[in-house]
Amino acid sequence: MTGRGLFLSFEGIDGSGKSTQARTLADTLRAQGREVVHTREPGGSPGAEEIRRLVLEGDPDRWSARTEILLFTAARRDHLERTILPALDAGKVVICDRFADSTRMYQGLRANGLREMVDTLHDLMIGCEPDRTILIDMDPATGLARAKGRQGSEERFEDFGEDLQRRMRAGFLHLARANPQRFRVIDGAQDTGAVAADVRAALSDILP
Repeated sequence: MTGRGLFLSFEGIDGSGKSTQARTLADTLRAQGREVVHTREPGGSPGAEEIRRLVLEGDPDRWSARTEILLFTAARRDHLERTILPALDAGKVVICDRFADSTRMYQGLRANGLREMVDTLHDLMIGCEPDRTILIDMDPATGLARAKGRQGSEERFEDFGEDLQRRMRAGFLHLARANPQRFRVIDGAQDTGAVAADVRAALSDILP
């Protein structure tokens, strides 16, 4: 599915610093002369950005977890078709701030049976994984404080509270242990420069 390009994703709980690291890596690779598409989920294409506003703003109980799974899958399919696959086919490096692993966590862990629903829809409608996933690991209390400190409008999931963030962190770490060939876990408690250096080291085998 990834053609001649390279597909990288960044994951982590809210406030982990993954967005900063994804942007830093994109800037670094562009400075080296590589063609890079830096994108995000939900979003990354016009249709997916419309869905982003639906799922990230408003009351925490605005949507059920099952409805969210359908919305995120629809956004991801549009993102894949219109942004990710064309870039990979053109041989570019795609750096995505969140991908399917976030749906596996944020929606798939909220009730029994939902993870299976996420995976079934992913296999049916998406059918690919990143070549490498960087998980920025962060203490949930610290991450939530960072995220709430931004005081933005997209805080619907932060408003679920610290308990959800703790379950998400545990779930992400479990995913990383189950998929060691794809995941690399980075300590997000370090300063941003040290985290960036660890990210580059974690990609040195596929981005020499």
